[in-house]
Amino acid sequence: MQNLDERSERERMVAGEPYNADDPELRELNFRAMRLTAAYHSSPPENEAGRELILRALLGSLGEGTLIRSPFYCDYGFNLRIGARTFVNFGCVALDVCAITIGNDVQIGPGVQLLTPTHPLEAEPRRAKLESGKPIHIGDNVWLGGGVMVCPGVSIGANTVVGAGSVVTRDLPAGVLAVGNPARIVRQL
Repeated sequence: MQNLDERSERERMVAGEPYNADDPELRELNFRAMRLTAAYHSSPPENEAGRELILRALLGSLGEGTLIRSPFYCDYGFNLRIGARTFVNFGCVALDVCAITIGNDVQIGPGVQLLTPTHPLEAEPRRAKLESGKPIHIGDNVWLGGGVMVCPGVSIGANTVVGAGSVVTRDLPAGVLAVGNPARIVRQL
């Protein structure tokens, strides 16, 4: 097993452990993601094959028949896995310092934020650019309404619907409707 001190900041980040967000390798990986998303945004929408190639270069995985509307933003891309036949509407932000897994047949409304980073509450570690993260998992056939925010470490079960503008701060089981800030289950589906 590798000594903790020998691991790269990237390895620590992906593991959800504290890492230095100012690390040169991480900065370059973030620049790479920004270049690829800029290329995606500037590619004509009718160039479906070219746009798909850009997404396949950017993301950890992309399922068949998935559509992501521009603009779309992510920190790194390689920690983001999206299943088949998923639709991501305009303005999605996926801060993927840890894994974000999105299932098949998911509907993501405009302006949705998927946020894996966490930051220390203490001032000194924040000044030192330390952060960590917690993965997000979105099950098959989930619908996230416009403006939904999914916080670090949250899992959303299959067939669940989250109402527009909701803030999901804790796990949601399969087959429920949840709304509000924080999101609360209002009924079974």
